[in-house]
Amino acid sequence: MRKNVLQSLIILIIISMMVSCANRGTPSGGPKDEEAPLIIKSSPANLTTNFKGKEIKIYFNEYVKTKNLQKQLIISPPMDPEPTVTPLGTASKYITIIINDTLDDNTTYAFNFGQSIVDNNEENPYDYYRYVFSTGDYIDSLSVKGQILDAEKRSPEEFVSVMLYERDSTYTDSIVYKNKPKYITNTLDSLTTFSIDNIKPGTYKLVALKDENGNFTFQQDNDKIGFYEGFITAPTDENYTIKLFKEEINFDAKKPRQVAGQKIAFGYEGDYKTMEIELLDNKPEGFTTRVTKDPNADTLYYWYKPKLELDSTQFIVRNKTFIDTLKHRFRTIDKDSLTIKMLSSGTLGFSEDVQITGSIPFVKFDEKQIKILDKDSLDVPFKTTFNSLDNVYSLQFEKQEKQQYKMTLLPGTFEDFFGNVNDTLNYSAKTKLYSDYSNIRVTLRNMTYPAIVQLTNDKGDVKYEQFATEERLFDFRNLTPGDYYLKVIFDTNGNQKWDSGNYLKQLQAERISYKTEIIEARANWDPVEEFTLLD
Repeated sequence: MRKNVLQSLIILIIISMMVSCANRGTPSGGPKDEEAPLIIKSSPANLTTNFKGKEIKIYFNEYVKTKNLQKQLIISPPMDPEPTVTPLGTASKYITIIINDTLDDNTTYAFNFGQSIVDNNEENPYDYYRYVFSTGDYIDSLSVKGQILDAEKRSPEEFVSVMLYERDSTYTDSIVYKNKPKYITNTLDSLTTFSIDNIKPGTYKLVALKDENGNFTFQQDNDKIGFYEGFITAPTDENYTIKLFKEEINFDAKKPRQVAGQKIAFGYEGDYKTMEIELLDNKPEGFTTRVTKDPNADTLYYWYKPKLELDSTQFIVRNKTFIDTLKHRFRTIDKDSLTIKMLSSGTLGFSEDVQITGSIPFVKFDEKQIKILDKDSLDVPFKTTFNSLDNVYSLQFEKQEKQQYKMTLLPGTFEDFFGNVNDTLNYSAKTKLYSDYSNIRVTLRNMTYPAIVQLTNDKGDVKYEQFATEERLFDFRNLTPGDYYLKVIFDTNGNQKWDSGNYLKQLQAERISYKTEIIEARANWDPVEEFTLLD
């Protein structure tokens, strides 16, 4: 009996010990670690002068790692080749910087880590740590500050590089295309302001870049640019505002390519509106050409007849000051077949035309072969216009609410470039009630004309637009219900379009102002908006 009691007691003690151990090993679900890592020391110390070394170590109180280092780490002045920073992706209690560049004398260097240093567990960042040293006797301490805006969009870009080029004997107007700046900072992903710190007294050119490939030089094809007109002198207390814009690309013509029988594609960059294409070889008798624009690509199509019995030829492409000779080799490809379609949707707005296009350029059109009937089978009178470059005919007629329109295009309404004609075509479209739409009246205060007034969606796409050369009301009628942003362009030259800037010409983009509040356009509702423009 005593033996059984002893055994039971031993079993209870063992179970109690096991439960106790289990409890000690179970996570308590304690508070989440929200503390950023702390720097214990750095070697050499931060703000070291007369720096001569090649290696820097920064020690922390816990394991850290680097995150998104390529975007977050900004080194000013830039180094080439760039330093080696470890660890990458793994955890360590210190960060090592190996300097691979030959450092300039008497220069202050700054490593701004942004939010790239995080602890290993919760990734709490050490915000905007800067390690600074000087190869001279003192640390340069001047700053240039300001904000970055976008000349065209409502919201500024993220990760904008802001740079200072020293105005010395090596400075030229084209320096941004080929040289790295003297000093640099970045707005990163959460800031619209900038501060270029640890610079020395001097005269500088202030430039901002949305630097897509991260090489600190301006590529017109890809990058946005902004600048301060003239030069700045440090020290300065001024707060600078820089507006980024995308320059209009310099025109360039691409190598032509045969895309169909008697149809050659000419790709291009820039403004195509005055682009001319000329065949250099002797032209056969009756040689005729047409040029049309691809609706979705930067391409012009060169149509020709009769067929050229050549293996290759040359074309001259001209556009304002541009001229180039392009070689083309012919291929045997079938010609396109004629297809005709209505571009308009099945539901027409009251100010919308019925648009019809074809896969081959139209050369003849007989509007007597077209009949438009409403839902009561009454004839609807119409007019037509033709856009030769887009190869689009527009049928224009007065539309009534809650109507159904049927359009019949008899054979021979259209004849294309190669003599093909259409078979019978039938299209239909309808309209809604006026009460299904919204009307918006806009009044501008303190405005300088000419002006372009636009309503855009949240993506910045222009949905409606009006132009004025003098003060008036802007009435936008029969709008599709939705949320709109009011955008006003100060059209300084009155060409009825927004003109971007140009760095080499030191031209800023035309001014744009957005009304902060969203305009809610509801069906059968007529909001009235007043917008006071700031000086």
